[in-house]
Amino acid sequence: MPIAFAYTLIVLLIITSVLLTLLILLHRGKGGGMSSMFGGGVTSSLAGSSVAEKNLDRYTVLVGVIWFACIVGLGFWLKLALAS
Repeated sequence: MPIAFAYTLIVLLIITSVLLTLLILLHRGKGGGMSSMFGGGVTSSLAGSSVAEKNLDRYTVLVGVIWFACIVGLGFWLKLALAS
C-alpha cells in the first residue's frame, strides 16, 4: 500500500482525537466525581435527555468509531508494510 494511505490515516487520527476529546468534554456531568468538585454539581438536572444531548451522544459515538477504524487501518498497514 502507498505511504500516502498511512499519512491520510494519521491526519484523520489526529483530527478525530482532538474532536473526540472536545466532544467528551462537552457532555454534561451525571453528578458526583470531578464535575461536582468544580461547581458542576450545583446545576439543576432535568428529568430526561434533551435532543441536543442525544445528538451529542451520536456524534461522539460516530467520531469514536472513525477513530477506532483509523487505528485498525494503521495497524493493518503497518503489518503489510513490515511483511514486504
